[in-house]
Amino acid sequence: MSARAVWKGVIGFGEERVPVKLYTAVSDRHVHFRLLDRRRHRPVHQAMIEPRSGKTVSRDDRHKAVVGKRDRILFDTDELDELAPAPSRDIEVMHFLPPGTIDNQWYQRPYYLGPDGDEGTFDAFAAALASSGREGLVHWVMRHKAYVGALRDHDGHPVLITLRHLDEVVDADALDPPGGAKLNDREVKMATDLVETYAADFEPATYQDEYRQRLEALVEAKRSGKRLKVKRRRRQESADDIASSLEASLARERKRA
Repeated sequence: MSARAVWKGVIGFGEERVPVKLYTAVSDRHVHFRLLDRRRHRPVHQAMIEPRSGKTVSRDDRHKAVVGKRDRILFDTDELDELAPAPSRDIEVMHFLPPGTIDNQWYQRPYYLGPDGDEGTFDAFAAALASSGREGLVHWVMRHKAYVGALRDHDGHPVLITLRHLDEVVDADALDPPGGAKLNDREVKMATDLVETYAADFEPATYQDEYRQRLEALVEAKRSGKRLKVKRRRRQESADDIASSLEASLARERKRA
């Protein structure tokens, strides 16, 4: 891999040990702004201000706290450090789960895995993971934080995906059931036909971050002294009559086909 590893660890299950490197599988492509003084165009910085006195509070004089309605619980840095998990390079496999056990809403951040020296052991592990089709449920500590993750195959390459915790995932049962009018068979049939007219394969290159592209174009235009005219997209008005809306959508898509 030409990419730079962000962390190193050792996958362990039974007596097996597989040294690995982690590589980020996603990248931040946002345009990052700096705040400048409007008149002098000089960078400004943020400061911690005590609101009543208006004075800046130095780092040594700050406390972390959990503030409730009736109290403030203060913490020293040493107290919080004691709560942090012990440093480790072990990626402990707890279970290998059947395919499809973990729902997509649990997945958080993916990492590619690569060998850390012993390529033979890594290749054997990657092949076993791919052939089994199972996902490993793993636990590890990285940068003072404990993670639970899914170890799985992705097109012949092992990936490690951090998982959300139970209290972070909202169950669908917490949502109110649909309260609209019941659709008749004709409306369901038209909706199904409309879905089929949109059937296609997923092509990632087709879907772009349009806001970022327009922002980058604006940056380049201003850099070269040009004026870029930005057109806002108009929202389509929603139709109150479901059947009429479906018929119009079907007719429009059939003309395109």
